[in-house]
Amino acid sequence: MLVSSILGVNLTSDEDYGAYTCSVQNVSSSSFLLQRVGPAGHVAAVLASLLVLLALLLAVLLYVKCRLNVLLWYQDTYGEVEVNDGKLYDAYVSYSDCPEDRKFVNFILKPQLERRRGYKLFLDDRDLLPHAEPSADLLVNLSRCRRLIVVLSDAFLGRAWCSHSFREGLCRLLELTRRPIFVTFEGQRRDPTHPALHLLRQHRHLVTLLLWRPGSVTPSSDFWKELQLALPRKVQYRPVEGDPQTRLQEDKDPMLIVRGPVEGGALEPELDPDPEGDLGVQGPVFGEPPAPLRTGGVSLGEGHGNEVDVSDLGSRNYSARTDFYCLVSEDDV
Repeated sequence: MLVSSILGVNLTSDEDYGAYTCSVQNVSSSSFLLQRVGPAGHVAAVLASLLVLLALLLAVLLYVKCRLNVLLWYQDTYGEVEVNDGKLYDAYVSYSDCPEDRKFVNFILKPQLERRRGYKLFLDDRDLLPHAEPSADLLVNLSRCRRLIVVLSDAFLGRAWCSHSFREGLCRLLELTRRPIFVTFEGQRRDPTHPALHLLRQHRHLVTLLLWRPGSVTPSSDFWKELQLALPRKVQYRPVEGDPQTRLQEDKDPMLIVRGPVEGGALEPELDPDPEGDLGVQGPVFGEPPAPLRTGGVSLGEGHGNEVDVSDLGSRNYSARTDFYCLVSEDDV
């Protein structure tokens, strides 16, 4: 026989919680315990959310601070090497012929790129696109350069083609060179909504637009890092080992070493490293006082005037010295 029963409990107060026992007489019984559940804790969830947020902020900070350094490392390690392409220069620099632009190019841009980073630049202060059409010289010069750098100063933007036909000129430049680089200046006196600047901002995916700020003059600024990313990768070649003929002489050719000359004075007496060599000059013997230095005419003996002592010419060895450049001995031959 199957016996079933349903127990309904109304949990309204603390007395309703506790142990309950259900039993059927002479058959079986069962018991269970009802306990109040505490309020749900949100501390762990809040801490986890804060940790995730902190990790995201740290990742964003590292990306902003180290992004350019990581990109430069990747370019120097895995970037495309543009060599053996027939190009003579790394960049063609176009700027206006005004004192401010000449100072910026010759005293800031050129020393930083050529001396510190090893690039080779071609400088040109003539009009880049007269009448919005490239000249023959421009075509030849751009064909010898890997990149194009345009210094968009106030004087450069004052040219006619920059105000009236900059779109056509930009199309010509995109056909002639790979991703041209335009350098603008913070706080330019001209209207910041200049048609040329507005067009360049719209085509950031086709050009590299850099902004020069007063703090960009430091070599570690972001301006130079972004400019280096836009320029070709520079390959550093390790110098080969020294010439085996002069390696033991600390890479100094002993035939080119001049011994003894002192500006404004006489030659100091030094020992000949090889008295039996080509000159046969004997140094002073130990124990003898050095010969007195004479500032006047050369006198080799008393009573002989300006005569030269030639008594020892026959005992000198005038054979050519071969110890400096002997690479193969007679036994090897």
